[in-house]
Amino acid sequence: MTSKLEQLKQYTTVVADTGDLDAIARLKPVDATTNPSLLFKAAALPRYAQLLNDAVNGCDGDLGLACDRFAVSVGQEILREIPGRISTEVDARLSFDTQATLRRAERLIGLYEKAGIGPERVLIKIASTWEGIRAAEQLEKAGIQTNLTLLFSFAQAAACADAGVFLISPFVGRIYDWYKKVEGRDFVGAEDPGVQSVTRIYHYYKANGYDTVVMGASFRNIGQIEQLAGCDRLTISPELLQQLADDQGSLTRMLAGKGTGEPRQNLDESSFRWALNEDPMATEKLAEGIRLFARDQEKLETLLKSKA
Repeated sequence: MTSKLEQLKQYTTVVADTGDLDAIARLKPVDATTNPSLLFKAAALPRYAQLLNDAVNGCDGDLGLACDRFAVSVGQEILREIPGRISTEVDARLSFDTQATLRRAERLIGLYEKAGIGPERVLIKIASTWEGIRAAEQLEKAGIQTNLTLLFSFAQAAACADAGVFLISPFVGRIYDWYKKVEGRDFVGAEDPGVQSVTRIYHYYKANGYDTVVMGASFRNIGQIEQLAGCDRLTISPELLQQLADDQGSLTRMLAGKGTGEPRQNLDESSFRWALNEDPMATEKLAEGIRLFARDQEKLETLLKSKA
């Protein structure tokens, strides 16, 4: 019997949610994703010490540029280990500014191109705010593909699909965390609210012919991953990837084909904001996620400032 990880790879593209090169080389995912929190953790690894120093050289005190250079340098290293794409995130503090998000995304792509890496190997990660979705829509039209992250609600998923984004990352684990805390009980299997959210989005996309890729993210246990086996992509931490690699049990495909889903929704700005407002979990987790990524971005900037 092959491992659950190998079985999963037969019908889901496995993505590593880490900046740890050793883990990526060992577990051999197709793609990889990073974010400000993962980059801050990666900055503590000895192998990245020189990249930190290089990132600040010639930046003239522009810590935002230094962070982007470090993110791209880490992305370069990861791309040497994987056949697919790296997702690199725009500064979360720009989540409510469409034009600033566009400028930062274009700078990231420019830094990759300067390093000899074309846009076909990069996804620009942007928070799934209304402003972020609008920026992604423009980037997609310009040939820069995007990964819409911090996605917690069906409204966000519907708006992303209508904007023609390449990929979304609904956060399974953080949805689960919220309901577990609020309702005071655990959830397992198909009753997990995070699993239910991604399943609903997957069926909606397939039933309505959307090309946007669904990539479940932020897992707390392998049970959640097992329930979403067959999803287009799943981005998984090295710890959970290793658990799947060590498990020789059988894995059943749970999501497949077109399925059945709800009719298309076409949300304008006011209906999007109202739907998000009516979902207290999504409202809280989106705001919290942006704040947490912003704090880790600031920590990374402080670290880079110390190297200048």
